[in-house]
Amino acid sequence: MKLRATKTPVIGMLAISIAFTIDQVTKALVVTNSNILSAGVPLFPGINLTFHRNDGVTFGLLGGASSWSLVLLALIVCAWLANMMFQSQCGIEMIAYGVIIGGALGNVVDRLRFQAVTDFLDFYVGSVHWPTFNMADVFVVGGVGLLLAAPMSQKRYRYDL
Repeated sequence: MKLRATKTPVIGMLAISIAFTIDQVTKALVVTNSNILSAGVPLFPGINLTFHRNDGVTFGLLGGASSWSLVLLALIVCAWLANMMFQSQCGIEMIAYGVIIGGALGNVVDRLRFQAVTDFLDFYVGSVHWPTFNMADVFVVGGVGLLLAAPMSQKRYRYDL
């Protein structure tokens, strides 16, 4: 008996699960230790762990906007990305869509629970600090980078299950 080859985004769904889980676990650790992290804890030169809540989106844009409107916007974007993931035949693209969706859903959960997103990674050079961010942001930016790099690879990997 031969299994029929189908194009399914299993790898993308796994990426969603991994990104979402890492994001939520790291945020839970930060919230649990928020009293210690509020003042900032040096991790390495140029990197602090801190506790910050951002009620806006990237770089604090749309701060003060209704958390429900930001949740709705994120869910619409996730639905569109999921559609793209299900249509893709490329494993790299599926992973990219998956980590973006997983990161976005991690931030949605924060908005539903706290009406803001928990940020804790503080990168700086001298006295200049990059806006604080979290693992969800890392996954979203990394996923976008993968999507941009996928067409440039010499060999386009296909994922068949």
